[in-house]
Amino acid sequence: MEGQHHLKPGPLSGVVHRNIRALVEERRELERRKTRQQRIADGITRFTGSMIFVYLHLALFGGWLIINAGLVPGVKPFDPFPFVMLAMWASVEAIFLSTFVLISQNRQAELADKRADLDLQVNLLAEHEITRLIHMVDGIADRLGVQTGRDAHLEELKRDVAPEKVLAEIERHNRPESLPEEPDNPTDIPH
Repeated sequence: MEGQHHLKPGPLSGVVHRNIRALVEERRELERRKTRQQRIADGITRFTGSMIFVYLHLALFGGWLIINAGLVPGVKPFDPFPFVMLAMWASVEAIFLSTFVLISQNRQAELADKRADLDLQVNLLAEHEITRLIHMVDGIADRLGVQTGRDAHLEELKRDVAPEKVLAEIERHNRPESLPEEPDNPTDIPH
């Protein structure tokens, strides 16, 4: 488009590189701190969430059903219909697999909570810095005599955010509203 300048992406700044390195190092450190049980649970969860696992089960269950349906000449069924052994095996496997998934999910939830705490800290710091910048720019504008017009939002933005007040307000809004009282007499209900 004519008149518009297209900016070419340049190299990443030093701060971005530093932050990327810090994040990668933090992930490596978390991997190093995993216990043997966590590594085993994560490995099993990764494998059971793969297509190889699906293909192996398709082959295993398919073979089991074909053999036990008597469709393979010369092979005697060992678990005839209703395939009780297969059902028991699948149920036990499901119990263990769901447990491994829950272990991995619990660990991921802990990591997500840590990341959320870090995000909150960074956001609060950024909010505080922006508030200070607004004060500085407003002061510079006053000193230079620049007429900015008084904006009610500007005065609001110049106040620091108190996280505990924000959380209390969120809690207040999340509380279930008290239900209207039911009439004592059913004939009092308006129609």
